[in-house]
Amino acid sequence: MSDELAQVPDPAKLAREVDRLRAMITTLEERVRLLDHLAHHDSMIDLPNRRGFMRQLGMLIGRVSRYGDSAAMLFVDIDGLKLINDSLGHKAGDQALIQVADLLSQGVRTSDCVARLGGDEFGILLDHSDEQAALETAARLADQIAAATFTCDGVSMPLSVAIGVAVIGSDDTPAAVIARADEAMYREKAAA
Repeated sequence: MSDELAQVPDPAKLAREVDRLRAMITTLEERVRLLDHLAHHDSMIDLPNRRGFMRQLGMLIGRVSRYGDSAAMLFVDIDGLKLINDSLGHKAGDQALIQVADLLSQGVRTSDCVARLGGDEFGILLDHSDEQAALETAARLADQIAAATFTCDGVSMPLSVAIGVAVIGSDDTPAAVIARADEAMYREKAAA
């Protein structure tokens, strides 16, 4: 019996070690959350990036497939951002991106997902939205951006966007939805 008692660790020491390990786990969990945020969000604009958008799009396709919900994607391309960058500098181009991101975010429901796909392109996921509602949202957003004034260092420049719409089907893939929305955006640009 005395040999067994000698092998039992000090309860106070054991409790301290458990507390230390719990604190380490909490720190590691916070780091994982931070890394996940960094991996899925744009570094300049507080919106999901392409990777985060793809995750949201995959989940939305799953809901459409499982529950028969209606949904759509808007592919947004800023017109003339290169002109802003070339004439006013990249700081102005960044400010234009931020302004467009804010206008897009304010122009949709909080349940919708607005993301920066890269460069001057944004994606918007509209949950519970059929084609007609998505087209109306796209037109309203384009009008809001065109009506907004963009000013940098006292110089005003017009902003405009081309927006393509793709309805999300139950058998879709994220790549197919983005390709259709991108094609629709290019048709919209060509028609303008």
